[in-house]
Amino acid sequence: MDPHVTPGSAAPGNEPDGALDGALDGTVERPQDRPARLSVGVVGAGRVGTALGVALARAGHRVVAAAAVSARSRARVEERLPGTAVMEPQEAVAAADLVLLTVPDDVLPELAGGLVAAGVPVTGKLVLHTSGRYGADVLDPLTRAGALPLALHPVMTFTGRPDDVNRLTGISFGVTAPEPLRPVAEALVLEMGGEPVWITQERRPLYHAALAGGANHLVTLVVEAMDLLRGAGVAEPGRMLGPLLGAALDNALRLGIDGLTGPVARGDAGTVAGHVAELGRMSAESRRAYVAMARLTADRALGAGLLKAEDAERLLEALAD
Repeated sequence: MDPHVTPGSAAPGNEPDGALDGALDGTVERPQDRPARLSVGVVGAGRVGTALGVALARAGHRVVAAAAVSARSRARVEERLPGTAVMEPQEAVAAADLVLLTVPDDVLPELAGGLVAAGVPVTGKLVLHTSGRYGADVLDPLTRAGALPLALHPVMTFTGRPDDVNRLTGISFGVTAPEPLRPVAEALVLEMGGEPVWITQERRPLYHAALAGGANHLVTLVVEAMDLLRGAGVAEPGRMLGPLLGAALDNALRLGIDGLTGPVARGDAGTVAGHVAELGRMSAESRRAYVAMARLTADRALGAGLLKAEDAERLLEALAD
C-alpha cells in the first residue's frame, strides 16, 4: 500500500463524510454541529472498547458494529452502545471505517493475522489497537493488506463502571503510528478528550514497563500496607493510609525524589533494621519486598544527594541478606 494514503482515500467516492477534516486543517467544530463521520467497529467489547466507543460516538462518529463473545460483553454493548449490531469480528471489521481492536495483548497478533487470512477487506480502513505493550508494528499483516495502523493506548485503569468514559477526559494516550498517520491518530485522541503523547516504536516496551510498574505495583504496595496494618490492629487501614499516601503521591509527582521522606531518607538504619526484623516474623515475602524497595530508595536518595555516603552504608548493612 502507499504509506501516504489518508483515511478513506483507498475508496474514491466512498469517503467518510468530512472525516477528521477539522483536525487536519486546523479548524474546530463542535460535535453537535457536524454529521457522523466515521463508522466505527469494536472488536473486543470489554471495558476499554466500549468506553472508547462511547467517547467516539460523543465526538460525532457512529458505532455500527461490535464483536462480543461473552454474555457480559453483549450486555455491555447493549447498555453503553444501544442500537449497535453485535456481529462476528470479521463482519464488524468489514462494516467499519475505523476499527478498534480492543482485545488482550496476547490475542492481538493472532487476531491481526487471522483477519487477513480470512480475507476481510481492510484497504483504507483505520485500524487501531489500545495495547500499551505494542506499537503499530503488531498490525503489520493488516498494514500489508492496505489498512492504516494506529496504536492508541489510554493511560488509565478501567473498572467496567459507567464512569469509565469520563475517565478519558484529560488523560494521556501513548500514540504510535506511521508518521503520515500521526495527525489522524492525535486528532482521534483529542476528540475522545485525551492528550496524545508520541511514543516511538522502539520505546514502546520501556513506556509500558514504566506504566505497569508504577500503577500495578502501587496497588500491591497499598494492599500490602493495609494487610500489615490490620495485623497491627488497625480496623480501617484505608482510612488511615488515604491522607498519607495521597500526600506522598502528590509530593512524588511534583517534586520527584526531593519529595522523599521517612527513615531511609533520614539514614535511620536502626529503624530500618527493626522493620526488616518485624516483617521477617510476619512474612518472608513482605520482608523481601521491603528490602528491595528500601535498597532502591537508598540508591535514589544517595544519587540525589539526600543521603550521606556513611548513612547509606549503614542502611545497606541493615538491609543485607
